[in-house]
Amino acid sequence: MPEISRKSLAILRVLDGAGEAMGAGAIAEALETYGVDLTERAVRYHLEHLDLDGYTAPLGRAGRKITERGRREVAQAHVADKVGLVFARLEALAYLMSFDLQTGQGSIVMNVSHVPVEHAKRALGVMRASLASRFCTCRRIAIVPPGGRLGDHVVPEKMLGMGTVCSVTINGILYSHGIPVHSVFGGLLAVESYEPTRFVDLVQYGATSLDPLQIFIKGGQTSVAHAVSRGAGIVGAGFREFPAVAREHVIDLVDRAQRAGLHGVLAVGGASQPLCEAQVGLGRCGMIVCAGLNAIAAVEEARIATVSHAMATICDYSQLTDIDDVRLR
Repeated sequence: MPEISRKSLAILRVLDGAGEAMGAGAIAEALETYGVDLTERAVRYHLEHLDLDGYTAPLGRAGRKITERGRREVAQAHVADKVGLVFARLEALAYLMSFDLQTGQGSIVMNVSHVPVEHAKRALGVMRASLASRFCTCRRIAIVPPGGRLGDHVVPEKMLGMGTVCSVTINGILYSHGIPVHSVFGGLLAVESYEPTRFVDLVQYGATSLDPLQIFIKGGQTSVAHAVSRGAGIVGAGFREFPAVAREHVIDLVDRAQRAGLHGVLAVGGASQPLCEAQVGLGRCGMIVCAGLNAIAAVEEARIATVSHAMATICDYSQLTDIDDVRLR
């Protein structure tokens, strides 16, 4: 089997995530979220080689679609390449979003989860309490019908798409105000009396090819519903670091984000001080953000199977609906 380049792998990832055929121009645009800069002409060049190797198939004016061989290549790609692409996507999406705290308008980073249509109403009922709690990034969600699109993500037939605000949105807000923030790890956070206490398990962002919470959700290791209803449980959370000199600015931005409907920050630590038993470097502060997929974790806890795509896309905040206003036919 020929060795595939990182740029070709990124193209395959775009096609795999899209779920439909795409042209070279659309692929070039989508590659920006993986931190890959290719012209439309360069994309065509890579696609021609992917066609020859059987990873993609041309469909005329509709563009290219990924083949089963291409999907296997994405699944089996070198871990180092996967890690690099995931981390690059995190930073690129945070940079590309445009949400404005003052106007409450602009684009945000979204996770997209798929739920079988026949279980959708029960899933939404489970999600309501979680989305309204402090353990989710936002109480607004996007509902996408089978075959519909959210950003550049297409929902499969017989599935309902549920878009939840990704915690990377918090990174984007800090970036846009000139604050460098580093995503250190994602993990399982113990909650007691509705307050975060300590991390009980973690995965370094720089050492994983998957979103950490996706791993923990499928492992049945969360108890988000208990944390929401009883104040004690295990929820997904991410740990960020930023320069200590920016602490007051960060706290102000967190307050403004909450007023704008983004309540994902659970705690901000002091300068060079541990936060929930997690150590930080000298001259740094820690920050804990709740995982955007916590509401989906609660759905899985209710034994409803889901398929989730973390950091799936960017969409406009106006496309989201308050969970209490969502009605399914």
